[in-house]
Amino acid sequence: MTRQTHAYHMVDPSPWPLTGAAAAFLLTSGLTTWMHTQSLMLLTAGLILTLLTAYQWWRDIVRESTFLGHHTLPVQKGLRYGMILFITSEVFFFLGFFWAFFHSSLAPTPELGGYWPPAGITPINPFEVPLLNTALLLSSGVTVTWAHHSMMKGCRTQAIQALTLTILLGFYFTTLQAEEYFEAPFTIADGVYGATFFVATGFHGLHVIIGSTFLTVCLYRQVKYHFTSNHHFGFEAAAWYWHFVDVVWLFLYASIYWWGSLPL
Repeated sequence: MTRQTHAYHMVDPSPWPLTGAAAAFLLTSGLTTWMHTQSLMLLTAGLILTLLTAYQWWRDIVRESTFLGHHTLPVQKGLRYGMILFITSEVFFFLGFFWAFFHSSLAPTPELGGYWPPAGITPINPFEVPLLNTALLLSSGVTVTWAHHSMMKGCRTQAIQALTLTILLGFYFTTLQAEEYFEAPFTIADGVYGATFFVATGFHGLHVIIGSTFLTVCLYRQVKYHFTSNHHFGFEAAAWYWHFVDVVWLFLYASIYWWGSLPL
């Protein structure tokens, strides 16, 4: 067949899944090496390969959707289902962290002193930086919704402004959380409290960085006229992901920061 007779996109052979898997292997092994030997060689190689893979894979998808016209309505429907399933998997990913936290906090063992927070742990005040971060993420949810509605109405300038504001709020959140980590009165090695706190909030922080990068790419594409009022699933996927990050933070704040700091 010399001509495509259907509306579906047959993906061309791509090296990026392979390089992405190699990058993930280098990142995980590099983190382990860094923690044990302080060597950054593998971790640096993994980060560079991850960034190169992400850039080139995104570039190919932008070409397929914007310039080659491969993202027809059936293809967009499949992408929507794929994004929904991906976010569902992320829900269960974080569910494991909440399970670990509540398993330890609802029935503290004698080794923890029989109460929560454990003996010797001074929890972070939930009404200081965590509350500010909550306000920032809720505000970013409003601005990304503003960007979405502006895009659907064809208000290009407003969409750019709202997207820029959302990205700034996301990176400000990351900066505040990094400062909170440096000033925390406990570490990840301080028993189950430190482990559950830093793993849950740390993975959420990683998702905020990924979401901010996702939205930054969308901002670039909006500036370059890649999106139209009825063809902008790349941005919709980023907005769904950002709302998911917002909701996870609300659960983190209510459970780990606020409820977890109350003496039980």
